Amino acid sequence: MTDRVREALFSTIAAVLPGADVLDLYAGTGSLGLEALSRGASSAVFVERNPAALRVLRANVEAVGLGGGVVAMEVGRFLSRKVTRMKSCGLNRFDLVFVDPPYSEAVDSVKATMEKLEPVTRIGGTVIVHRRAGDEQPQTTGFERERTHTYGTTRIWRFRRIPICQA
Repeated sequence: MTDRVREALFSTIAAVLPGADVLDLYAGTGSLGLEALSRGASSAVFVERNPAALRVLRANVEAVGLGGGVVAMEVGRFLSRKVTRMKSCGLNRFDLVFVDPPYSEAVDSVKATMEKLEPVTRIGGTVIVHRRAGDEQPQTTGFERERTHTYGTTRIWRFRRIPICQA
């Protein structure tokens, strides 16, 4: 994500940042989660599986000094474990989730990630998805799209977690 796109994104989510618990999936160098922490988020969890990216991510988290936990794990596996743990321990959910996989990650993989986010995102929480402008919008139960922004070849979707009523 370019600096210009990141700045535009953060200007649109400024209201949700103060005090937020953030989940940065496919964290890479951690730029999104660290930016959220620098703008008032309370906590951040960074999930990344690439060894080279993990080295940079850990160094960045330490250098910035705002905290945050780094999890070296594949995103789908992390979410499956997190859901199980949350159900058994009553753990808190995240207010803001970044889904920023490499463009090489298949659209189906992004859709599978979105399908696992509902249990870990608070009602009213925000999910930001970053993809190529030509990729189809990921759909999932439990979220409604609030906004779509296109910046050149980049598209950002903003979703809000909604309650699911079951009869």
